[in-house]
Amino acid sequence: MKEHERFESVVRERAVLVRVITSDRLFIEEPLAELRGLATTAGTAIVGELLQRRLSPDCTTYLGHGKVAELKQLVASTRADVVIFDNDLNPGQTRNLETELQVKVIDRTELILDIFASNARTHEARLAVELAQLEYSLPRLKRKWTHLSRIKAGVGMRGPGEKQLEVDRRLVEKRIADFRSELRLIEARRERQVAARDDHMTVSLVGYTNAGKSTLMNALTQADVLVADKLFATLDTRTRRWQLPNWGPVLLSDTVGFIRDLPHRLIASFKATLEESRQADLLLHVADASNPAVCDQISSVYFVLQEIGIQAKDTLLLLNKIDRLPGPSGWNAIVSRYPNAIPISAKTRLGFDQFSYRVSDALSRTFRDVDVETGVDNGRLMAYLAAHGEILSKRFGEQRVIVHCRIPQKYLGRIQGNGAVVRVRDGGSGVGPGKYAPEEAAAIEDVA
Repeated sequence: MKEHERFESVVRERAVLVRVITSDRLFIEEPLAELRGLATTAGTAIVGELLQRRLSPDCTTYLGHGKVAELKQLVASTRADVVIFDNDLNPGQTRNLETELQVKVIDRTELILDIFASNARTHEARLAVELAQLEYSLPRLKRKWTHLSRIKAGVGMRGPGEKQLEVDRRLVEKRIADFRSELRLIEARRERQVAARDDHMTVSLVGYTNAGKSTLMNALTQADVLVADKLFATLDTRTRRWQLPNWGPVLLSDTVGFIRDLPHRLIASFKATLEESRQADLLLHVADASNPAVCDQISSVYFVLQEIGIQAKDTLLLLNKIDRLPGPSGWNAIVSRYPNAIPISAKTRLGFDQFSYRVSDALSRTFRDVDVETGVDNGRLMAYLAAHGEILSKRFGEQRVIVHCRIPQKYLGRIQGNGAVVRVRDGGSGVGPGKYAPEEAAAIEDVA
């Protein structure tokens, strides 16, 4: 079923968007701009919007009582079917709002989960989304049931009975346990798959949703992955071979996009999908330079990377979509904050020369210039060095050989021991395969 057909197969609900702002910071973009994009991606028709600034949310309805009355009038006048909050509501607040408004109320987390469920393609992605949905719905089961009378007991079932809610909760808890168990198996298998690619340098694309990661993936690898101007178009990791100019082949992975206040349940559920980023030698952080809130989006991505424990990994920031910038004023503001960022356009390939050089240079920093001393009969180690590094010279003695080579640092621990001695030369990393010579780098800078 095609993308547009899937949304047309369900009722196109009329939605009112609501956000409560509790911070005093100024918003560069419209406060409801991102929620508007999420609601449109979910297939709703937006018929009204409401904002409120408060020092803290109301404990019963999140909105103040006056705003709840205003929202009730707005829902009635627009004949809305659903109210969507850009905040996370607790079960009691959702229940109280639905009682007052007499329409369905969902919060930011539930909306994102719904979009993920619509876009999931593989068994792994569907499993992760369903697990997150079940964990979200477990404390909210009471909202979904009105038939809370005792179950009628038949032969062999006579006794105090059990509420339908309790039966449902036990079934949900069992499914959660089953899904977690299956996802652990998938995570272990994904870790083995990623480890099996250890012979290649790996690069992973990360970034805010709809920043252009899939477009860049297609431009670099001709992968023909789905590209759509909407949020969370990609949920499944795809890895393709990238022939990096003046370097050689590397493995490039496209991953799920991040977003502000990404639900923790989704981060945990998509652990296997994010394994590619966790094990990558280099992260390419793709940001949409044409978005007014690009700085906030960059900060949100770094926060999510910190949450999943990979914030310390070597990262290059790519400012994508520079062909859409209206003028130099906005660009200068971004560059002043991120002076080392690389400007590119994945659509027009603008800036790709400098981009390729910077990636080659970053990968080269992982190489070490070492002398490996071992026995002359250690053919297995010699073959390993030739397969994973660049042998520069050999010096033979009667029983020993000293091999001068450049090799990724991650392999050093594997070649030590078993009669081998590794000495890192002064000057550290040296250069890896395909690193540009200084005159080539200068020529590229001039062209860029």
